[in-house]
This record gives sequence, C-alpha cells and structure tokens, in this order.
Amino acid sequence: MARSVLKIDLDALVANWRDLATASGKAEAGAVVKADAYGLGAGPVAARLAREGVKRFFVAIAEEGIAVRQAVGPDALIHVFGGHMAGDAAVLRENALIPMLNSAEQWQRHQSECPNLPFGIQLDTGMNRLGLEPADWAAVRDAVLAAKPALIMSHLACADEPDHAMNSQQLAAFRRMTDGIDVPRSLSATGGILLGPDYHFDVTRPGIGMYGCDPFMQGRTVTQLSIPVIQTRDVAVGESVGYGNSWIAERPTRVATIAAGYADGIIRAQSGKGQMWAGDVPCNILGRVSMDLIGIDITDLDHTPASVDLLGAHQNADAVAKFAGTIGYEILTSLGARYAREYIGA
Repeated sequence: MARSVLKIDLDALVANWRDLATASGKAEAGAVVKADAYGLGAGPVAARLAREGVKRFFVAIAEEGIAVRQAVGPDALIHVFGGHMAGDAAVLRENALIPMLNSAEQWQRHQSECPNLPFGIQLDTGMNRLGLEPADWAAVRDAVLAAKPALIMSHLACADEPDHAMNSQQLAAFRRMTDGIDVPRSLSATGGILLGPDYHFDVTRPGIGMYGCDPFMQGRTVTQLSIPVIQTRDVAVGESVGYGNSWIAERPTRVATIAAGYADGIIRAQSGKGQMWAGDVPCNILGRVSMDLIGIDITDLDHTPASVDLLGAHQNADAVAKFAGTIGYEILTSLGARYAREYIGA
C-alpha cells in the first residue's frame, strides 16, 4: 500500500493530439512517442493514438520502435530520429522502421544494409544537432531523391519562443534545401505547429503538447501522480526534518512522510522548494528529497490525507519543473518504474 499511483488519461492525451492536429491545418499530424511516450508508456499511448487514427509515429532510436510496432500493428509508419546506426539493420528490418538518415555515412550504410527498406532524411537548418548540413545535402541530394525518401524533416531550436529570430532563419533554410522536392516535408513539433501555417508543410509532429505541457497552454491534464502517506508526526519548534537538518521548524508543524523520492523521478533540486497537493491545499516539501521518502507540511489540513498529489489538476509537470529549475520534459521522462500505472480511456 506504499506504492504510488500514476494515472494516465489517454482520453485527455488524445484530445490534446486532436487539437494539435486541427491546429496543423492541412498537414498530417503524427505523434512523437519517444522516451517511452515521454515516460507514460509507449505501448498504451501509441495503441490509443492508432485507434484515434494516427498513422505516423516518431521514436528516438531503433529499439524504441519495437514496442510501438507491437502496439500499432503493421500498417503505421514509424520514423526513427536517430537514423541508421551501426548494428541497427536487423531491428529496422524486422520492425519495418523508417530511419531518418542524418549523414552521408548513414545514407551509405542504409543503401548497403537495407537497400529495399524505406528511409527518410533529416536536414540541419541551423540547430547543429542532427542532420545533413547544406553542403552534405547537396552532395547526396540527387541520389537520395532518386531512391524516393518517405519524409524529409528538420527540427526547430527555438519554437517555444515565437518571436525568436531563429525560427524564421530555420524556416528559410528549410525552404532553400527542400523547395521543389516532391517528397513529404516536416519541420514542426508542438511549438512549430503553434507558429502557424508557414511552418506546417506536409507532416507535423505533436509531442510535449500532446502530453499536457507547455507551450500548448490550453492542453488538458494528462497525468495524476498520487503518493501515499506512510506516517505522520508532530515536530516541535527547533526540531529538523530529513537529512542534513536542512529544514528546522519555526512553528509547531504536523509532518507527513510520503512514499516516493528521487528514485521515482522526483528531482532532488525540489528540496525545500516544491509542493504536493492534498485536495485543494498545497503542502510544502520540508527539507531534502531523499531516495524513497519526502517530508511534507500538513499543518494547515484538518485531516490526515491517505495520499497527496505531485501531478494533477493543480500542478502539471511544468509547474513541478519550476521548483526543480528544469523543464516539464525532464519531469515526465524521469517518472520512475515503481509507480503503479493506471490508464484511463485505454
């Protein structure tokens, strides 16, 4: 009974995807399910999205595509952002994955090892992370186009900042590298979708917004993380809670010890700054977040709760991230394996 419960509302997730698909206009909306669907379970998430009509999925590495293929069946397109790495051929072939080739070396490897398997191309439009740079692209472009790639894509570095000059620079670079090509094109994930039609091209890639986080401000809440209270105690003025005496009571305090910690992905940087919610009442984290246990202040409650929520209606992953000095992506993808995951709308 000390196990925390992570509830994942797949109906809310699908509603967010549908809104982003609508915002994508005439472009086809795929779905990014890398990193185990941002920590929420690639199999259940992809299966639900496939039933909704999603036909194109994106993962980071070839091995991630296995669970997605098993969940969505043989017909959906599954693109691998990492491309075709050495040793990937069998996984790509057996699971009918589409590597997004990032270099001339990957292009040559794919032609040699999987000549009849579909592929895509990733171009670097200024992010300097993955993709063929303009000179590299020019060198292989004719041969690549003759082989009929399934998709050509790039990725925006600053899409979450709509007024950032980098957005228009990358858009112009993508157009220079791809205009006139008779191949489906993709530039935008969630942030790019919200930049408007100029950024949509043929395929968009809803990601973090689908999971209920910024920059898709109107997204529905997808996750609720409830953590059991193991024990409560009264702490007198001058007494401390947790490791290192980092919090010392300045008033008589009712303290609840809850059954989760940094081993469960509750970032230690929240120590002394984060909060949990008991119904509609926030309860501050007291002292350090430890591996399995956290102390919280329940003095202002009129009862002892059976559990408290880290994620839910009052606090999403972005709000938690602010306490930890990070971003919602890290909070979601850090969610630990000990949680009992319950799916709503599966």
